[in-house]
Amino acid sequence: MSKNDHNPVSVFQAEMGLWVGIATTAIFLIVGSGWLADFSNPVKAAVIFLWLFASMLWLSFGVVRHADCLAIILGEPYGTLILTMSVISIEVVMIAAVMLTGENNPTLARDTMFSVLMIVLNGMLGITLLVGGLRHHEQEYNLPGTKAYLGVISALAILGLVLPNFTTSAPGGQVSAMMGWYLVITSSGLYAVFLIIQTMRHRSYFKQPCDMTGHACADDGQDHDGLVIRSVGFHVVFLIMTMLPVVLLSKSMAKLVDYGIATLEAPQALGGFLVAILVLSPEAMGAIRSALNNQLQRTVNISLGSGLATIGMTIPAVLIISLFTGRTIELGLDAVDIILLLLTLMVCNINFGAGRTNVMQGAVHLIIFTSYIILIFD
Repeated sequence: MSKNDHNPVSVFQAEMGLWVGIATTAIFLIVGSGWLADFSNPVKAAVIFLWLFASMLWLSFGVVRHADCLAIILGEPYGTLILTMSVISIEVVMIAAVMLTGENNPTLARDTMFSVLMIVLNGMLGITLLVGGLRHHEQEYNLPGTKAYLGVISALAILGLVLPNFTTSAPGGQVSAMMGWYLVITSSGLYAVFLIIQTMRHRSYFKQPCDMTGHACADDGQDHDGLVIRSVGFHVVFLIMTMLPVVLLSKSMAKLVDYGIATLEAPQALGGFLVAILVLSPEAMGAIRSALNNQLQRTVNISLGSGLATIGMTIPAVLIISLFTGRTIELGLDAVDIILLLLTLMVCNINFGAGRTNVMQGAVHLIIFTSYIILIFD
């Protein structure tokens, strides 16, 4: 344990974003409902939006900092796995809470999973590969680990989000009880097998490879960008504490976004997309920072890990809720989204097939991401 753990002044100063986030969350839980009930004054709405945005952004930097510290202490892939599991677990809890307490929305889980996949597999990967390529020309990653990610993501995405549209045992994109339990077992089981491979048997697949000369690795330096490394327990606790206000405030932000969408007469799908962007912002910041530091494997672990965790954890959770409560759930995507999903999976498998990346791959993923955004409006 570092001596910094016993210095309350340094801890208080270092976690200033968390204290501001907790205070902001408390204020909105107590009086926020009244503020968010009346947006007749556009200046008031703009001030609240900027306040929430700044608080959530500050908290996101704190999440990334603690995840970086854990990555340094534990090594890869544990650091990024903790970050990914924290974000996606809270996301799954939010979806489950809405399903259990809100109005029945059959497509909520499907639309959320698809938005996350488009954001992390195209938006996040596109930006990181582009900025990393611009700074370092070419970057290396561990090919066996990346192929393992893409193999599991492709199987679970097709089985969970495409196949239900072509089965006849349930209408539309719904699944029968038999198919539901089958997807619960296969999704959770395959994800569990992957985690065993990632953390135990083949952990080396998910570490940054050495450079072409074999003399040094891109992430073996001792420069930690001024990070103060404390104990594992300290960083785990504060990472979770820093994530919770982001999620709680995202509900208030969603109301502001919905108001803006209604005022501007924008598509409803844009609201879920913008909220997903805010929830995923800690991972995006960590991925971009790693790419700039020439640690592309960590970027891959964050982006592909988020996509895999979203499917591997959300599908079993929402299907179990549906099977036990009788709430209708539609997993099958519509035709346009299926095309985008298949294109994304195909491009990912092509671009991550040589062990090295450049700006070209980033540009391609960003074009697909831009197409997804355009199709929200069209």
